[in-house]
Amino acid sequence: MITLPQYPNLYLIDHPLIKRDLSILRKKKTSNVVFRTVLFRLTKMVAYEVSSNLELNESEIETPLEITRGYTLSEEIILVPILRAGLGMADGFLDLLPDAKVGHVGLYRNEETLAPVDYYSKFPGALKSSLVFLLDPMLATGGSASAAISFIKEKGGSRIRLVNLVAAPEGVRKVHSEHQDVPIFAAALDRELNSSGFILPGLGDAGDRVFGTD
Repeated sequence: MITLPQYPNLYLIDHPLIKRDLSILRKKKTSNVVFRTVLFRLTKMVAYEVSSNLELNESEIETPLEITRGYTLSEEIILVPILRAGLGMADGFLDLLPDAKVGHVGLYRNEETLAPVDYYSKFPGALKSSLVFLLDPMLATGGSASAAISFIKEKGGSRIRLVNLVAAPEGVRKVHSEHQDVPIFAAALDRELNSSGFILPGLGDAGDRVFGTD
């Protein structure tokens, strides 16, 4: 992973296959079907990277030939996709972490103020003792991500990792200013936001492209 001195809480996942798949997602002509397929594959690769330092329990296991050491994850994992677009990342994480529990945060962005408005939140009961992966393909203004982190903390969550595919500098700074304890993992740091709060060059509205809505 790559770290940048000006963004101490940001970890960029640098891998040729991730760059390839992110380029497919960026293309305007990529169909909804291909977008969903590539998003699943890309998210699995991202999940592999961001879970590389999970703690393990060690125990004896029996192979067909002898006794050896085996490992299981020592901590509970909770995935929290930010609705809607975050749902597109959940299956990729669950494919690698099938025992993870799943919570949800529903937010939408006021198109005039760009501020997040919450309409739904529900979390598993083990939130306080679990490691939480907060999932959203895009980190634009950072308002929704920061609000979602606040909701999780209000419910008792304390160990949170924000996972995005594409981030804007404005969003990274916003999350860091309000939640310095939360690391951000992303596949790319893009240039800036436009006047409507969309990431440039970005990949458009991830939720619309996942679900085929306008």
